[in-house]
Amino acid sequence: MNNVFVVTTQALENYGAHCESGKFADGKAYWKFKSGTDYLVEGLDRPQDAMAFVAAIGMENGIGWKEYPAECMSLEEYLDGCDEDYREFKMSIIKRVNPCDYISFKQEAA
Repeated sequence: MNNVFVVTTQALENYGAHCESGKFADGKAYWKFKSGTDYLVEGLDRPQDAMAFVAAIGMENGIGWKEYPAECMSLEEYLDGCDEDYREFKMSIIKRVNPCDYISFKQEAA
């Protein structure tokens, strides 16, 4: 039985990489938390599979930017406590993905 999960990512930006090396070894790393992305994941049975799928399609690990899955919850938990307007807004910006029919940007461009 497939469930619906929401996986949220956390992003980090290295301000030190804008004008310096951005490396810890040089003392030039200056990381700040940024907002991530919310993914509505369908087609999987387990939260850990949803997290791994989002990591596979959305994780980045560069000197200037990192983004990684941070939390997985049910759709009900994600929308809990939202009034109707905010619920509608959240659902309008969430990225809907399903590993059964997922086409990456690279595949679309080919």
